[in-house]
Amino acid sequence: MFLRKKHVFTIEADMLAEQVVLPADVIDRMQAADIRALVLQLPVGYRTVFNLYEIEGYSHIEIAEALGIAVGTSKSQLSKARQLLQKMYHQQETNHAKRQIK
Repeated sequence: MFLRKKHVFTIEADMLAEQVVLPADVIDRMQAADIRALVLQLPVGYRTVFNLYEIEGYSHIEIAEALGIAVGTSKSQLSKARQLLQKMYHQQETNHAKRQIK
């Protein structure tokens, strides 16, 4: 309700979440602090749905009701959040590799 009242929950553009394919063990290699830092960089709408679904364990129906959005919007925001997290991780790894080469 707080997010809806403050109008900070928005549906993010598709351009932010490009399809990036990473190895399946990516999450296993990351530290909790690394994951948290990436999640905090997500747009508010993505981050809200991601936290409610992945961390708090709410269903898409519960999220939709709580945020006043459609179930499909909740699913879409979660999917895009995951894709964007992968993209950000990939960019972070690329930057790290470039620093190692120098």
